[in-house]
Amino acid sequence: MSGAQEQQTDPYLWLEEVTGDRALDFARAHNDVVVERFATTDRFNELEHRILDMLDTDTRIPYPTRRAQWLYNFWRDAEHPKGLWRRTTFAEYATDSPEWEVLIDLDALAAAEEENWVWAGAAVLRPAQSLALISLSRGGADAKVVREFDLRTKQFRAPEDGGFHLPEAKSQLSWIDADSVYVGTDFGPDSLTDSGYPRIAKRWRRGTPLEQAHTILEGEASDVAVSAGYDRTPGYERHFVSRATDFYNEIAYLIEDDGTLRRLETPTDASVSWYRDWLLLRLKTPWEVGGVTYPAGALITMSLTEFLDGARNFETIFTPDEHTALHGYGWTEHHLLLITLEDVQTRLYVLTQTEGGWTRETLTDVPPMATTNVMNLDPLEGGDEFMLTSSGFTTPATLLSGSVGGPTTLLKQEPGFFDTEGIETEQFFVRSDDGTMVPYFVIRHRDRRGQAGPTVMSGYGGFEISRTPGYNGASGMGWLERGGTWVMTNIRGGGEYGPQWHTQALKADRHRVYEDFSSIAKDLVARGITTAPQLGAVGGSNGGLLMGVMLTRYPELFGAIVCQVPLLDMRRYHLLLAGASWVAEYGDPDKPEEWEYISKYSPYQNARADRPYPPILLTTSTRDDRVHPGHARKMAALLEEQGHTLWYHENIEGGHGGAADNKQMAFQAALIYEFFTQMLMEDRKQV
Repeated sequence: MSGAQEQQTDPYLWLEEVTGDRALDFARAHNDVVVERFATTDRFNELEHRILDMLDTDTRIPYPTRRAQWLYNFWRDAEHPKGLWRRTTFAEYATDSPEWEVLIDLDALAAAEEENWVWAGAAVLRPAQSLALISLSRGGADAKVVREFDLRTKQFRAPEDGGFHLPEAKSQLSWIDADSVYVGTDFGPDSLTDSGYPRIAKRWRRGTPLEQAHTILEGEASDVAVSAGYDRTPGYERHFVSRATDFYNEIAYLIEDDGTLRRLETPTDASVSWYRDWLLLRLKTPWEVGGVTYPAGALITMSLTEFLDGARNFETIFTPDEHTALHGYGWTEHHLLLITLEDVQTRLYVLTQTEGGWTRETLTDVPPMATTNVMNLDPLEGGDEFMLTSSGFTTPATLLSGSVGGPTTLLKQEPGFFDTEGIETEQFFVRSDDGTMVPYFVIRHRDRRGQAGPTVMSGYGGFEISRTPGYNGASGMGWLERGGTWVMTNIRGGGEYGPQWHTQALKADRHRVYEDFSSIAKDLVARGITTAPQLGAVGGSNGGLLMGVMLTRYPELFGAIVCQVPLLDMRRYHLLLAGASWVAEYGDPDKPEEWEYISKYSPYQNARADRPYPPILLTTSTRDDRVHPGHARKMAALLEEQGHTLWYHENIEGGHGGAADNKQMAFQAALIYEFFTQMLMEDRKQV
């Protein structure tokens, strides 16, 4: 069926009108029903307040971003629901009650400008750190307004005074020096890709109109985006530009002094980075070069200067195996730090280049059933110092600091927000339909062993995003404390076992994601952990698509489903907002051979009136300009027409994250756990 035919046969196309009166009336009417059913009980109110108190408390760790002597932090609490952008020194931060220099009070700014500003980040010009490019979002959308900010006067620099400023768009703006930037934005007709991101990268000088910015590179409309940047490492300064031809392939160029572009002849699907004269490539697929074949998932390195001169003598500094994958890496001044996942549990290593090659040692011991990550590496001005953050399902986050070769010291420790006494974490493996062993974690009270009980499993399975253990106070309060069991799945499509864990589930092989998740659901019942009527599932975005498939293909496995900010109409996903950028993940529904496999699982096209479905809660956000709210709206209308049990809630703001502030986040979290409590723990005759 063509796109035009699909429009003619879709009776709910009007729900794709994001701010249409009829569509918003649909949302508000359904919101009223949800609030009345789930958000008026004393139990809901108590949980919402507990979650909000957790989000607002001063005892949370104020995670910093390190820039030389300054630690920057964005902070929200009850008095500042929109937040404060602030900074302090490391010495001050290490105290129990650090003094912060407030740079921007977003609540005051939003009130003064009568805008619902949501913080979207800051790019500080180094080394002086006197200027910043501030990104602000209306209501949490991906599109942002970018404005220059003077950290000395703590004032925005107006365009008429020479300040850099971009109106609302999905822009890219980065510093070159105090008077010039690289910019990609909506320059007018044909300046954006089909995905809605910049198609053109330009160099823009202060005091000149944006229209006069010098073009560096133009991509194709079918690309995802084009962007440019500047590496200011002393002695290794480099200008560069890249063209993302799809979500996983990028062509990178160095910009020569005369403005010509020199392509880096590296695999387009490899992650390319450099530090000083070290070139690093993380391979997504095997690469044969210089008489050697390097495997997918390997990290290889050589001199960038020699590479540009034609040499291809790479050294392998990480090789994956059946159980181990590279999770992350970053430089200190003299060392390379690696984070690996070994059966979805992190390990940390320090690599050092010597005359005999690269040596590898353990950086520090890390706790089991937890995730420990390295952060705040600053090789230019921070030496070999680093910070570590660690947390587990029942272990609140800790923040430590250290230096390679020295001890680590505790900086901050978050308190616990729910009762963890007796709650245990176990890891299991199940054989999926094609024989692949797939891991998952089970978190429950030890008294639940040997008896089936209410259980919620969460999943994502896409875009090579790894899901690892971490503390979640909301699920602890809303589910574990109530006697429920929580399950985190590590299905294919993610990156838990390297890039092949992802590529095994692309396009025509997407069914493996759903087979993995359903296999875990069956295994939970087979192990006696739960029963199908007591089993719930939750996922958002790509995980929302997963939930839609569970509803329409495996409904007999579940007692309730929560589907958040989802993709559901896979016939039209590539035509809506950023959807075109995900064709490399799912396939192109306009190509008959690709629609053939997409059509077999697309939830909107596979919903049936004559098949019983478990109750479902669909949620989305009007201001989500990444995954179109029409997906959830249309699915709700269709399921309602077919006579299924469903509830639909739409946050009128909030962006793709679903919430613009802590209060909205607390409401949505409490709504999910109240829904599961009623559906899975209470008398189902009421449903």
